[in-house]
Amino acid sequence: MKLLRRIFPHPQLTILLTLVWLFLANAPSLNSLVFGLILGIIIPFVTQPYWPDRPKLRNWPMVIEYMLVVLWDIVVANVTVAKIILFKRDADRQPNWVCIPLELRTPEAITVLAGTITMTPGTVSCDLSAQGHNLLVHCLDTSDPDAVRDQIKQRYERRLKEIFE
Repeated sequence: MKLLRRIFPHPQLTILLTLVWLFLANAPSLNSLVFGLILGIIIPFVTQPYWPDRPKLRNWPMVIEYMLVVLWDIVVANVTVAKIILFKRDADRQPNWVCIPLELRTPEAITVLAGTITMTPGTVSCDLSAQGHNLLVHCLDTSDPDAVRDQIKQRYERRLKEIFE
């Protein structure tokens, strides 16, 4: 068992990297699968010293729900940003900075939240306070920064708290 743990220090990451490689290859074949497995074994093995405390995912059904919510939000945000770019005059846009107080404490959860915000068109995570208690986000167009803050906390942070903490 210890030998297996040394070869596969992060088995979920191995599976994820293999699947990502298969999707990137765009033509599933035995060669792609083998190369994906090689990457899935080598990358976690090489990066193992940088993961002293592996994050524990506490709620796997919530992980699936979180991914579906994020994918839906990305689609909706793409349409919204396209409407803003195509139909809203520059003078009518209201870009804003939003400070989001964080209840999350684990670095992995904060990283996932910041990445999610950045992946969603129209918002970018810009800075994290030195203590890790506030995240600064730039919004392309919002007249109500408080609503953006509340939406991020309700849709993302609440779920990430259930997943990581």
